[in-house]
Amino acid sequence: MNKPALAIVVPCYNERDVLHETAKQLKEVLNALISEGLISPNSKIVFVDDGSRDETWRLIEEEKSGSEHISGVKLSRNFGHQGALLAGIHSAKLWYDCIITIDADLQDDIHVIRDFIIQYQNGAEIVYGVRKSRSTDSFFKRATAQAYYKFMRKLGIDLIYNHADFRLMSKRAVRVLEDFEERNMFLRGIVPMLGFKSEVVYYDRKERFAGETKYPLKKMMAFAFNGLTSFSIVPIRIVSLIGVLSFCLSFLTGVYAVVQKLLGHTESGWTSIIISVWIIGGLMLMSVGLIGEYIGKIYWETKRRPAYIIETDLTDDDQES
Repeated sequence: MNKPALAIVVPCYNERDVLHETAKQLKEVLNALISEGLISPNSKIVFVDDGSRDETWRLIEEEKSGSEHISGVKLSRNFGHQGALLAGIHSAKLWYDCIITIDADLQDDIHVIRDFIIQYQNGAEIVYGVRKSRSTDSFFKRATAQAYYKFMRKLGIDLIYNHADFRLMSKRAVRVLEDFEERNMFLRGIVPMLGFKSEVVYYDRKERFAGETKYPLKKMMAFAFNGLTSFSIVPIRIVSLIGVLSFCLSFLTGVYAVVQKLLGHTESGWTSIIISVWIIGGLMLMSVGLIGEYIGKIYWETKRRPAYIIETDLTDDDQES
């Protein structure tokens, strides 16, 4: 089998504290694979600057000037993690036989990239990097993550358990991925839908090398909700939240009304009316909010806005040279 040209796509958002170390470690892995004859010498690492507000892009340019195996893509603004992944994948699709996506924080074990390549050479079109366990997570994060995966499975959404966005895709798989025309792609749900031969590589997740996480609790919850609806509309989500709060308030008010009734402090019929109005009102608001999520998704899809906009693409320069 010919040596495949590999592109490692690394989305970056305000990663100045870790970028040099990430580039260093990935170059070591890439050079080892080239020396072993597993991949082509034309393989590269493609950093995607997702509208960073620090010196991330300048550092990417520095890394490129110092290594033939480094390239970069700069987006015009912040499009989010999934948009940055797509930008990197689409920029590399014409020049590389397989593409690996990995975050810049070095939490994913880069040394299993070798196992990815071996699985690819054995015929796998998609290789998933899957965490062996969540022992390093807090109890809350571990419990909510497990509940989320189970809930998605019950809804018929085929997610790979304990898999994020550390994966290998062949050029064939990437081309088919382009047929999915959603403006807001939830790759963790879409990639398993491709149906090609896939394999799993297990690894131990590490602590973040430096800097702060780009997925605090609020952002993680938003991302999870996005996976359920394919997109999220903030104003309609607020309506849903109002519905939930209204329902909770109706429950508390109902308890109060029952107590008042038992104490004989109310007129006949007052309790049932209050409970009915508040509970039904809360349920209606929640229902309108849920329906609104799907209407909002349709609204954004019909606009056909791009998932990302590239300001500078250094991969073009690589091919011209």
